[in-house]
Formats: sequence, structure tokens, C-alpha cells
Amino acid sequence: MEVIPAIDLRAGRCVRLTQGDYDRETVFSDDPVEVAKRWESEGAARIHVVDLDGAREGRPVNDSVVREIIAAVEPPVQVAGGVRTLDAMQGWLDAGADRVVLGTAAVRDPELARQAAQQHLGRVVVSVDARGGMVAVEGWREQTKLHATMFLQTLAAMGVPRFVYTDIDRDAMLESPNYEMVQTMVAATDKPVIAAGGVASVDQLARLAGTGVEGAIVGLALYDGRVNLREAIAATS
Repeated sequence: MEVIPAIDLRAGRCVRLTQGDYDRETVFSDDPVEVAKRWESEGAARIHVVDLDGAREGRPVNDSVVREIIAAVEPPVQVAGGVRTLDAMQGWLDAGADRVVLGTAAVRDPELARQAAQQHLGRVVVSVDARGGMVAVEGWREQTKLHATMFLQTLAAMGVPRFVYTDIDRDAMLESPNYEMVQTMVAATDKPVIAAGGVASVDQLARLAGTGVEGAIVGLALYDGRVNLREAIAATS
């Protein structure tokens, strides 16, 4: 299982939001590029970069910082946040992103996700961000009536090759992942699923590895020192 450090960007800084709440922000660094280099030096095989302002605005906002990160590190970078058009996706791929994550766009326009998956084989990820099992959009601020599992199955049938499942209620709470829901999502498709939200220890990552997920995105627990990246990679390899 891949352990994937997250770098969440807001106003050019590396931050974490509690349960996606923009009013509950903790700043960890004014230099996200150095943060990316740190995760690279500690063995990260992939880095997950989220433009939080972009997710809120519906367009790339921290694009210059994201481009700097992509250029500064060797591990592949997957980019999320504010990607709402095929042109925006192409822009990130042209900039060197390894994968591009669609969230709100895939909910609003599943056909766009299908087209993206056809045009960019293996490089499209759909993020299923759920609160109470129901999909949320627009930077997690708007709840839909879409059940996360059904949404995942619909997009998988349309050719989307990979998913990130985020449990919003657990995100940055440092309690534990929602193992039951993660297992449900993994069982719902034969496509790879990456889990996010709630990781607080290496032991929890080891348990997540047993659910069959391809990877786990880790944020706050890395930044506050509860999880050592090297130890986490060793425990889940």
C-alpha cells in the first residue's frame, strides 16, 4: 500500500482544515515546496497536492505553487482542487502532474469524467468525498443526495480507472479511518481505491492496508508528528 503525504494549499501556504471547514485552519508552513522536498527525502513514492482555494473557487488558484512543487520533486504528484474542465486537467498534465483528481466536476458532469478517462488513460482519479455516506461537493461545503457507493459504481462503469474515498467527518480529526466504509468502497469496484481521512497512527495505516486499498493519503498526523513517514512506509510495504 502506498502511503501518500498530502500537501493542502491555501493562500500559497501549507495548511490543514478540520473536516474541510475553511474557518478551522492550521498553518504548517509558508513554504510548501520545502514540505514536498521533506516528504521526498523521507521516502514518499507519491505526493497528493490539493488546491483548497481552487476547490472553493472552481478554478486553479494556487497553480504557481503547485507547478513549483511538481518541478522540485522526483516522486509523481497527483493534483486536486478546482479541476472542473478538460482544459484544466490538460493544463496540469502538461505541467507535469502524474494524475489529476476530479471531484465536484465528476458529480456535476459524469460525462466529463468519462471523456477525461478516455483521453488520459490511467491518469484520472475521481474523488468520492462523503459525509455520512453521502457525496459532498464545492470544497465539501455542499451536500448532495448521491450515495457514495452508488456514485463510485456509476463512474467505474463509465471507465474511471481510480478513486479516492475521503470520509469528511474523520478528516483531520485524528481518531481513526472509517474502516467499514473503506471496505465497502473497495468491495464495490474492481478499480483501485485510495483512502483518506482520519489516520492517526502507523498501526491504523497497517490496518488500512488490510482492507485492500491501493494507498492511504495522510495529512495532519504527519505534520504533528504522530506518524513518521519512513516507519509508515515500512509498516505497509
